[in-house]
Amino acid sequence: MLYQISHKTRFRYAFPVTFARCNLRLKPIEWDGQRLDRFDLEISSHVKLSVPKPIGYLGFVSRMVLEVPAREIVIESRMRIKVDREVPVPEVDDLTVAEIAALARAKADKRPESPGNYLYPSPSIPLFRAATEWAAEDLRADRPIVEAGLALATRIHDEFVYDGSATTVDTPPADAFEKKHGVCQDFAQIMVAALRGHGLPAAYVSGYLRTVPPPGKARLIGADATHAWAAIWCGPKRGWLGFDPTNACMVGPDHIITAMGRDYSDVAPIDGVFTGLDGQKVDVSVDVEPIDL
Repeated sequence: MLYQISHKTRFRYAFPVTFARCNLRLKPIEWDGQRLDRFDLEISSHVKLSVPKPIGYLGFVSRMVLEVPAREIVIESRMRIKVDREVPVPEVDDLTVAEIAALARAKADKRPESPGNYLYPSPSIPLFRAATEWAAEDLRADRPIVEAGLALATRIHDEFVYDGSATTVDTPPADAFEKKHGVCQDFAQIMVAALRGHGLPAAYVSGYLRTVPPPGKARLIGADATHAWAAIWCGPKRGWLGFDPTNACMVGPDHIITAMGRDYSDVAPIDGVFTGLDGQKVDVSVDVEPIDL
């Protein structure tokens, strides 16, 4: 599958901002089953922009600095990316939850993809007992890891309600867990917290998801959104596999991976600061368009 993706973020200010500094994590990483053919980044206002560089985890970051007053900043990334990835399935020889936990603890390397980097609490995903205990029945020590991960993702999908008004980008996972309402970021963070609570290496993944419209309905341009899910290191043979609790599925050809880190703060598409008076509005539009090969 070849995708043409456009991701536009428009910042509007009630009064001119005099200075802004942002981190842009918009260029997708190279990953098994996907290849980036082209990436372009366009910003409307006069800014200084660095070339994308690797972050401490799996991703790229560009630094943007605005040094002239502006009341609007538009950031648009456009890319073409080829995805050739089948949906993984549980296999008879998958390692168990206990075996994965032991192997991950024994890993000593510090490369960005090392499972040892994703075993512990992180700034935005602390461990909390409620999630650890709630996930215990899905993450039994003797259960095969892929089967267990899919069971946990499915349970989150079944027991939580997708509700865009229930949380914000700063809502702690424990609060979203208590509400049983949230969005993909909340569900991914809850899943990661539960997995780490059982000693499993779990990462937060940001990216895009192809939206397939119902039969007979046209695909809505701009209706897609950035997406988030969890990844579990499933051993030396299977490596990192993605689990999408929002859709109760594993990551396949409809998912495009942008970055992987410990939590949202590592891989947020755009974050930063600005100097000016109060009054900011942010509009985001994402278009994921399949292209016939």
